[in-house]
Amino acid sequence: MFRYVHTNIIAKDCGRLIDFYKEVFHCKSIGETRDLRGEWLDRLTGISDAHIVGEHLCLPGYQEDHPTLEIFSYDTMENASIGLNRCGLAHLAFEVDDVEKTLQLLLQKGGSQIGEVVRTQYEDGREAVFVYAADCEGNIVELQSWS
Repeated sequence: MFRYVHTNIIAKDCGRLIDFYKEVFHCKSIGETRDLRGEWLDRLTGISDAHIVGEHLCLPGYQEDHPTLEIFSYDTMENASIGLNRCGLAHLAFEVDDVEKTLQLLLQKGGSQIGEVVRTQYEDGREAVFVYAADCEGNIVELQSWS
């Protein structure tokens, strides 16, 4: 069997970031919280005395338990810069009913706007609205709507 399971975000404050994704993007708790430590985790991560806490949130518009957004915090973490044109994971994208309304909620909850809200017409006649923003910890998200 092959299936996509989750995307992981390492948060400075996993509780705050979990609340952000629940409130802004309608992600739902599925009862999968984690408080992990032990020799097996040290071996898996290559980090001595690793300790992870967090939760899996079901992404909106999918099954009741997968795919999930896995938001964790480690007791000790590395800092790295994130950017749209950086190699690796660049952003998470969410299709929303109203880009401007969702952007305002994102800003109220501690997020920030990166670029301008843009509207564009595709050759097939569909119109799209897009904006890049960042969650309350600086992870880049794309908001989009289609008509």
